[in-house]
Amino acid sequence: MNNLHPIHDRLVPRSTREEILGQKGMVLWMTGLSGSGKSSIAEIVEKELSQNNRLVYILDGDNIRTGINRDLGFSLDDRKENIRRIAEVAKLLVDAGLICICCFVSPTDEIRQQAKQIIGKEDFHMVYVKASLEACEERDVKGLYKKARKGEIKGFTGIDSPFEVPSQPDLIIDTESESPAGSARVVVNWIEQRQS
Repeated sequence: MNNLHPIHDRLVPRSTREEILGQKGMVLWMTGLSGSGKSSIAEIVEKELSQNNRLVYILDGDNIRTGINRDLGFSLDDRKENIRRIAEVAKLLVDAGLICICCFVSPTDEIRQQAKQIIGKEDFHMVYVKASLEACEERDVKGLYKKARKGEIKGFTGIDSPFEVPSQPDLIIDTESESPAGSARVVVNWIEQRQS
């Protein structure tokens, strides 16, 4: 019988990839209501970090639900599976030495803990992008809250599905009192402090 080692034992180690890239792999898990500003902040952070020669990749609903998770709906079970798959992808990106920014509502502590367990507590850093339901509804960039209020979308977080405020985030960004650029600057500084 063949005694094959796990694949990780046969690949270039993460430490070598990080040395080549000149950075430490990590996951920034941005949670908050739809419209809180997660993706807007992440896009600015990605640009700023890229200018600092950091290799960054953003995972969000636009690139996940149109591809790898297009078969999933928005039931609680599907949301859990959505986050499980995202966390597994993020874990691979971290192993490649990338800084991975995940922008997902991930509405419950249970779901966020599942992601943390998969990714690993040393690589998982939760950012709570804080904004009230009222502020998010006022922004309503994609018109989702309007549809949810009319009953066109069922199980929408904040309307007919709960959002649990994270109990112990690593960083809180209040987008009602800070601009997207200002919020991004805080996040970039926070990441760079952990890269040295």
